[in-house]
Order: sequence, then C-alpha cells, then structure tokens
Amino acid sequence: MIYWQSGKPGKDRKDVLTDRNERADRTEKAAKKGRGKLSFENIKWFGFDVDGVMTDGGIILQDDGVEAKRFNSRDGHGLKMLVRSGIRVAVITGRRSRLMEHRAKEVGITELYQNYPDKLDIYLQILEEEGLDPSETAFMGDDIVDLPILVRCGLPICPADAVPEVRRECLYVTPSKGGQGAAREAIEYLFRGQGRWDEIIARYLA
Repeated sequence: MIYWQSGKPGKDRKDVLTDRNERADRTEKAAKKGRGKLSFENIKWFGFDVDGVMTDGGIILQDDGVEAKRFNSRDGHGLKMLVRSGIRVAVITGRRSRLMEHRAKEVGITELYQNYPDKLDIYLQILEEEGLDPSETAFMGDDIVDLPILVRCGLPICPADAVPEVRRECLYVTPSKGGQGAAREAIEYLFRGQGRWDEIIARYLA
C-alpha cells in the first residue's frame, strides 16, 4: 500500500491536540521503559527527515517558484536495499515537495508524510495504528524539530553536521554530512548491527 499523506488534520484542533497528548503520554512511557535496551534485530521501521538528511539542506528556488534539491546516489541505493530487506521505510518532513514524491517513488519508499511541521504527531499515529513499540523504530534527523521523535525512538541517528542538541541525543552520528552519503551510512550501521551486512554484500559478489 502506498501512503501519500499531507499534514492537514480532519478534526478540530482541540481534538487533534487531545489525541496527540494522549498518544504522546503512552509513547513516552513505553520509550522510557525501553530506553538503553537497543536491539538492532527488533528494528522494524526506519523513518527519515529530508532536508539536511537526504539533502545538504540547501533549497534552490527558481524564478517561477519551482524548487530543486540535490540527492545522493549512494543514499538512494541504500534506501533501496533497506526497502528490499523488509524493514518499513518512511519519510516525515515538515515541507511539501513534488520532488520528494518523485524521489520516494524512485527508491521504492511507499510511506511519505509531508507538510508535518509537528513530526511527533504523525510518528505517534504510525506507532498506534501499526502496533509498533518505540524500541522497534529508528529515525534519522538533523535539527531540533526532529528531537521529539529522536528522544523516543529505539535507534536515533543523525548526520555529522546535525545541530549539537541533536547530536547529543543520537546513538550514532554518521561520518558524513547530510546529503553526502549520511543516510547510506545510517542504513549500513543498522545492517551491521543486525549482522546482515556480509550477507547483503555476498549477493553482489555472487
């Protein structure tokens, strides 16, 4: 199933906030219970921010209002490997971009959540609707808007040029900067932790 979801709640704002706070409370309790007990094998869902993670954070805005972004080919192949591995891959971004829709289709990502400046809201919805525990999720972000997810998920990761507040909360900081292979390094880190990297490489050598 393909999810192309935009952050436009159908409920009254008061109801949305009530639901969010209730979910956040439940998730916070679960996250605290599982914190410090990372199990790579348990990771079933891997979420990514876009700007500053899949790209270098730069946005080229042309005269006609059309924007352009630069993606990394190694990141792209890493995302394809992650999708093929059976781990669910999602993108959660505060902005909306047709470019990201094209990129998601290109690498096989079927869960794209755009226009969510409050990323925690959709993360909590995903956990509840899919029956996931925070310890079964990984997330990669680079800025303070990603902190609410990073402090709750089982495996928080960020690129080398993430802001200091984010780097302090992450279990793994990639050697590379955002948009320069950082997502690929994060994916390899997970595969190595799961003991699957040699098996993956063997397929290319066969």
